[in-house]
Amino acid sequence: MSWVLAAVGFMLLIVFHELGHFAAAKAVGMRVEKFSLFFGQMWARTTRGETTYGIGWIPLGGYVKISGMNPYEELPDEVAHRAYYKQPVWKRIVVIAAGPAVNLLIAFVLIWGLLVFQGQSDTVTRAIDEVEPGTPAAQVLQRGDRILSVDGVTSVAKMPEQIDSHRCAGTPEPNCEATTPATIRYERDGQVHTAKITPIYDERVERNRLGFAFGFTDYEPVAPGTAVVKSLDGMWQVTRLTGETIGKLFYDSQARKDVSGVVGSYERAQQSFEMSTVKAVEIIALISLSLAVINLFPFLPLDGGHIFWALAEKVRGRPISFAVMERAGFVGFALVAILFLIGLNNDVARLTTDGFR
Repeated sequence: MSWVLAAVGFMLLIVFHELGHFAAAKAVGMRVEKFSLFFGQMWARTTRGETTYGIGWIPLGGYVKISGMNPYEELPDEVAHRAYYKQPVWKRIVVIAAGPAVNLLIAFVLIWGLLVFQGQSDTVTRAIDEVEPGTPAAQVLQRGDRILSVDGVTSVAKMPEQIDSHRCAGTPEPNCEATTPATIRYERDGQVHTAKITPIYDERVERNRLGFAFGFTDYEPVAPGTAVVKSLDGMWQVTRLTGETIGKLFYDSQARKDVSGVVGSYERAQQSFEMSTVKAVEIIALISLSLAVINLFPFLPLDGGHIFWALAEKVRGRPISFAVMERAGFVGFALVAILFLIGLNNDVARLTTDGFR
């Protein structure tokens, strides 16, 4: 059931993104020829007015076809004046920006709703909320186990430090095992157990870990107004980190290893539905925000590329040569394709080895 919910979540994000473009185009008077969920030949379609609605065969996105996106497109005289490139710059920007804007709005509403109705996590519990597949903890511990002590240390706040005290021999390398195991006392179904688990080095956080995370039992109420500020601040932090990560892809091999694609995002969404509704909403909000941020990068064929060239036309005072935009679009498409392939390669590697963390 979790994979169905994850798939539905992804499809809704795509539908709402394209609905943003669609509604904005209709609102400013452009002619919308097609509205499609997924790419490729439509296997189901219906026509209402001047627009054909359908579902394609390739489940990798969706699109809205607006007349005149190519300035050389030949259109009947009665609709030519409604073509995309016949419209003022501000209308074009509104239509293109509407898709990412909807995803930003979805992310904001979901995060704000979690803060107002769920509250902000406050107190860490001893109960395990998540066990990462393929880690040392996954061999012994389960979600719901209560950690009583690590090497005799009973403070939850100090347990990560104690686990990190078990080091690899010499210079730590990714996933190297510590020379000594940590002694874990935990409670499961009312019974107390003791196990020795050897930590491994996680280069992403530069410390030794076992691979589990504690949950939260208490939630601090957040007023609606305060939730607005916290939501916007959290969204900005994610946006900033996304931009920094994309920049690191050009010179940091570790950043390239950390990239995830559509498969990884879907897998994480599926796992979140298996854990809890709250976790699932958090992941869907993050994916929606990421979809908006990536789409706003200023190169074609992304939305940000169309906005960039529209602004360039406004500054220049006359239309940009379509040949120039085509060449720029080729470079942008290559960058998007490379990013997609890196993410897909990493996703496949994770699926065939330790799974997704």
